[in-house]
Amino acid sequence: MEGIGSPAVTHHRTALPAALGLIALAVPVLIALGLISVTIGGSAVLVGTMTAVFPVLPVVAAFLWVDRWEPEPPKLLLAAFLWGAGISVLGAALINDAATGFAEHRFGTGGGDAVAAVISAPIVEEALKGAFLVGLLCVRRREIDGLVDGVVYAGLVAAGFAFTENILYFGRAFAISGSVADVFLLRGVLSPFAHPVFTALTGIAVGLVARRRNLAGGVLVHRGGAVVAGYLGAVGLHALWNASAGLGYLPAVYGVIMVPLFGALIALVVRQRRREQLMISAALPGFARAGWIAPTEVPLLASQVGRRGWRAEVRRRSGDGAAGAVQEYQNAVNELAFLSDRVQRGTASPDTRRWHHEALADLQAARDRAVSPPQATQGEAAHPKRRSDHERG
Repeated sequence: MEGIGSPAVTHHRTALPAALGLIALAVPVLIALGLISVTIGGSAVLVGTMTAVFPVLPVVAAFLWVDRWEPEPPKLLLAAFLWGAGISVLGAALINDAATGFAEHRFGTGGGDAVAAVISAPIVEEALKGAFLVGLLCVRRREIDGLVDGVVYAGLVAAGFAFTENILYFGRAFAISGSVADVFLLRGVLSPFAHPVFTALTGIAVGLVARRRNLAGGVLVHRGGAVVAGYLGAVGLHALWNASAGLGYLPAVYGVIMVPLFGALIALVVRQRRREQLMISAALPGFARAGWIAPTEVPLLASQVGRRGWRAEVRRRSGDGAAGAVQEYQNAVNELAFLSDRVQRGTASPDTRRWHHEALADLQAARDRAVSPPQATQGEAAHPKRRSDHERG
């Protein structure tokens, strides 16, 4: 029987609140779909939903690929998507509708749509999407290790928002004309990354703040202005996109601004991922000297190729369960490396020492699972040299 403080008991204690949180985030998504159904009809919502799946899949896959080196908690990634698809959409719809009504009354017919598209929508939508990132920074700041994490969370929040928004646009096109081809070409083929690129500017700012400055008492210190600057950049880009669509200049903005900006974002993320890989690789010899990992694991953990090969060999010998344990161990090494880097750079928060202790305990627990006897009976659960080093230690 496992003790009170065992990993399994701790897991169950944290799993229930996480599950309840995800359910709570899913409710606004259902409400949004219900409201859309009232507006355009159930069959149109069904068509819109099936169509909206196609552009969102490559977007989500792209950000999960970016997240491969130091994966974020899957439940938190799902929470980001649900926040964008539900809370952000509902809040934006309520405020944008109010702004439209006010502008129609103030400026006459047609003025409401223009004000909502160019002013209200960018300000409100980017604020609601960015609220999730700021919330992470204040409440779950350990989960954001730098720029890449900020971009990943921003991308998934924006992907969720675009998914629900596309259901409305695709469904409405189907209800009006019986076809979604034109709208799908614009939103699903030419610009599926539009919302993620907008919100990525906020994500970059949040990632930089998390990496360079301390947080005290859940309040941003010294660099809160950087988050505001990132948010204003997202608002400006979003407003430019909407205005160009209304004025007929979208192709020019798309080619001159959006495509280069998207390319620059890719280059920035790839460069930052490389820097993170080098940082983790530099920390591994110290971990081995401290006895936290085996010396033979250093080359295996230093690259994605080595890690994939290690998991593939374990999967071949011992099955998916053992390979999953090894991946969990690899992720624990990453977490410890990022926390160690914060300490070395002098950007640690008051909680970093506690986090470091917890990360080291997680690493040791993951290592024990990766070399546990039940898995070893099916074959070696980890690299054979690694097992012998562990037994000698």
